[in-house]
Amino acid sequence: MNITDQGLAELTTPCLVLDEAKMMRNIQRLQDHADALGVALRPHLKTAKSVEVASRVLKDGMGPATVSTLAEAEVFAKAGVTDILYAVGIAPQKLDQVIALRQAGTDLTVILDSLELAQAVAKASRKSGVAIPALIEIDCDEHRGGFAADDPLLVETGRVLHDGGAELRGVMAHAGESYGAVGKNAHARYSEMERSATVAAANALREAGLPCPVVSVGSTPTAHAARDLTGVTELRAGVYMFFDLVMAGIGACKVDDIALSVLTTVIGHQEKRGWTLVDAGWMAMSRDRGTASQAVDQGYGIVCDEQGQVLSDLIMTKANQEHGIIEQRPGSTAPMPDFPIGTRLRILPNHACATAAQHSGYNVLPSTTGHPLMNWPRFGGW
Repeated sequence: MNITDQGLAELTTPCLVLDEAKMMRNIQRLQDHADALGVALRPHLKTAKSVEVASRVLKDGMGPATVSTLAEAEVFAKAGVTDILYAVGIAPQKLDQVIALRQAGTDLTVILDSLELAQAVAKASRKSGVAIPALIEIDCDEHRGGFAADDPLLVETGRVLHDGGAELRGVMAHAGESYGAVGKNAHARYSEMERSATVAAANALREAGLPCPVVSVGSTPTAHAARDLTGVTELRAGVYMFFDLVMAGIGACKVDDIALSVLTTVIGHQEKRGWTLVDAGWMAMSRDRGTASQAVDQGYGIVCDEQGQVLSDLIMTKANQEHGIIEQRPGSTAPMPDFPIGTRLRILPNHACATAAQHSGYNVLPSTTGHPLMNWPRFGGW
């Protein structure tokens, strides 16, 4: 069946389109891998920010889940998700919000990477009578925050939590530098860095007589490439549900795996320049140019026809607020296709998180033949 029969032709552009079948294939792929490795999968919901997506990616709809904002935690908690990791270093001013969520029945865990924050969490736990669980962040690749696994402050921080009224739940790491590595072998090396650093940190805590039940690792590239997660209890990843051109550029997926696109309409031409103008600018695509540093620069995104088929050598090269410019990829000798005004095209994004954040909902192409187009709301905020 032609996808326009499902309602795509009636949509106002620019808008977000989600291919449910591709999304479900991506979800199942990582779930199968986690099951084979013998670890729990804790999906990161920051990319989707959608209750409908969460209901499909979480095994029983209740978790475990990962979020990047407390707004996400609140929305998903109201939807019935009971086991949530807030995977951004906790700000002391947000601890009252954390306590309220826990008192309402959500098992919300925070992360931290300093003695000062551990003291703040312990103090808030004592004051409220609510033992706030925390994971200590471990730096496995010098990407962002975290303790080195052999830092003496790691054990001291754990003891402040454990003895101070909070709950030392374990350790976690995120190999963000894997996003700059290309190929499964390279990602596997980063996965081992995550594993070895967190397991070493967990052992240091246990040797000091402290509990460490949770050892959490993950990023989309390392999760898919992991070969051995001995000592790890759970795996995290987020953008894998949709994938994007950055992930395709480093070999974490294929272009055909990308489930998210922006539907746009041709509104003009500059024939002497070889330009086709569309009504999707950076307000629809985002300013993210994550492929610019990769071997193949995809501009603001790869161009597809309305059916989602990639059109060879066509990319969005420039973007103004509400205008996008489509032209042949630099170096291409192919003729520019004739796109009459009113033609519908779809653009695959560089960064699914950033592009999705520009929109209020997903227009979902259903995986079941004959079903109409669906609309799934998404939310934002912190």
